[in-house]
Amino acid sequence: MAMPQQDTDMIRAFQGLEDSSSSVRLRAALAVGTTPDPRFIDKLVERCAIEPEFYVRDMLTWALTRHPASMTVPVLLEEVRSERAQARSQALHTLSKIGDRQAWPAITRALLSDADDEVARSAWRAAVVLVPEGEEPELAAVLSTQLGRGEREMQLSLSRALIALGEVIMPTLRAAMTDVDPRVRAHAIATERLLRDPDAAFGFAIEEAKRVVALGGAGKEG
Repeated sequence: MAMPQQDTDMIRAFQGLEDSSSSVRLRAALAVGTTPDPRFIDKLVERCAIEPEFYVRDMLTWALTRHPASMTVPVLLEEVRSERAQARSQALHTLSKIGDRQAWPAITRALLSDADDEVARSAWRAAVVLVPEGEEPELAAVLSTQLGRGEREMQLSLSRALIALGEVIMPTLRAAMTDVDPRVRAHAIATERLLRDPDAAFGFAIEEAKRVVALGGAGKEG
């Protein structure tokens, strides 16, 4: 007996997601997202954890968002506890795209301060999307513990996350402007400048903030 066309297509898509060619994997992810089927959810999440190509990972995430959140979110919540950094990062990224606030309890302090930069950045982005109304100040306080971390791109990611929370970040930023660590002070000042002027260049804001710190003016900011 011939196999039903739907099952044939499913097998082809499963095989495509594991193909050695990234373009084949991309087309397979697109096909799965175009015609969602809950049987693909576990496979999509599994591929996100190991897929080496950014644009394929992005398509895998898109395919997951095309499935019901009630089915994808529980699987992704398991994945954020994975020992594999990419699995945690991609699960957090996908949760931020789905935007289901039931996922909020999974955004732990440990993830927001994860030793892996990509995991931490994904956690920051997910947190500002999922944070319940009224809990923004507490989130700002946790995020502020990461001020001064990493190089410019990392710092810009944190600044954007903080700024997305709005004016509630100001008490936290003012406190950070008097931190003993000059990198923390400079990052806090630069973030405040970006909050006031979203069109300002972050690189310029950081350099200006470093000069303020060097001159001993950080405590007077804000």
